Amino acid sequence: MTTELSPKRLELLKELLPGVGRVVFFHDPEDAPEGWRLTQEAAQKLGVTIQSVPYHGRNGISEALKEVAKAKPDAVFVYPDAILSAEARRLAQFWFEHSLPSMNAFPFFSDAGGLMSYGAISGEVSGMMGAQVAKILDGARPGDVPVMRATRFQLVINLQTARALGVKVPQSLLIRADRVIE
Repeated sequence: MTTELSPKRLELLKELLPGVGRVVFFHDPEDAPEGWRLTQEAAQKLGVTIQSVPYHGRNGISEALKEVAKAKPDAVFVYPDAILSAEARRLAQFWFEHSLPSMNAFPFFSDAGGLMSYGAISGEVSGMMGAQVAKILDGARPGDVPVMRATRFQLVINLQTARALGVKVPQSLLIRADRVIE
């Protein structure tokens, strides 16, 4: 559901920052073509200019971050990727140093200092994956195991980061947040 939730993430970012004009879409281009398309469509509807800043593998992150700094966007939309998971602290520090509010898919980005995240609840996804693997290990053909989709999602807002960036979080978001980091 990470791809399908891309428009919703951009909507939440726009609600947090109503005056946002330019947003960088930080992504691995080989991993995100559909997410990029959906986010572009959402950006058009929301009146946001979105700029792609791709990285190519872990070794390409530093160069891509330099491009983000040059672009001077109002905010950063981080497309979820396993490579970036290990870089959460580094990215959060970079966004903070460059006064960039960020939207991510996974709560550990907010825990690391990112401003906001919205995505499927990890425990639910892990449980579904475990159930599917168990069926396969019990002899079911992988093609016969139904695809399961997350049904519960979590909005996490890091108020410490918001205060440090001078971002006032609207009450409408705070009420809907599943977790607020004070």
